[in-house]
Amino acid sequence: MKYLPFLLLLSFSLAQADEGDDAPLVINGCTLAEHSQCPGANLRGANLSNQDLRNMNLAGADLRDADLRHANLDLANLEKARLQGANLTRASLQQSNLRLADFSGATLIAIQGWGLFAQGAQLQDANLSGAYLQFARLSGAKLHNANLRAADLEMTWLSKADLKGANLSDANLQEAKLGESNLEGANLNGSRQHYANFQDANMEGCSGCPTTWNR
Repeated sequence: MKYLPFLLLLSFSLAQADEGDDAPLVINGCTLAEHSQCPGANLRGANLSNQDLRNMNLAGADLRDADLRHANLDLANLEKARLQGANLTRASLQQSNLRLADFSGATLIAIQGWGLFAQGAQLQDANLSGAYLQFARLSGAKLHNANLRAADLEMTWLSKADLKGANLSDANLQEAKLGESNLEGANLNGSRQHYANFQDANMEGCSGCPTTWNR
């Protein structure tokens, strides 16, 4: 019986340790958990790989150079967030709000971005190769020199998007909306373009753009 207090104390300590191991990560006052409210949070350079960030409010947050590989950001609010140089390889961003966010130079290889909202987003020099972006909204987005090679853009809205110098080779552009977009110097070689809309698009110097489209 004399060992009973010691055993109780040990059990309590282990329980606390387990609870601590399961506790969500907190960085600069932002609790990284589903539905957390962290608008404007400073998460620059943070390691957020594999984190469950669904439905989080990260509007205006500083995520420059952050590691978001394999993170789950479905339905998250990243409006006007700064993500320059961030690594989002294979992250999930389905139906997330990326309006006016800055992804310049970011890595978004093979992201799951079904139905995301990124109107007016900055994606210059971003790597979106192999990205799944069916039904995404990218109207008015800036995609200068972006790499969209083999990306799935079926039914994606890219009206008035600036794709100057972008690489869309082998991309799926079936039923994509590219009306009034800027495709100057873009590469569309090998892309699938069935029923895509290029109405009034600027195709000067574009390689692989349709030559029979009625402007």
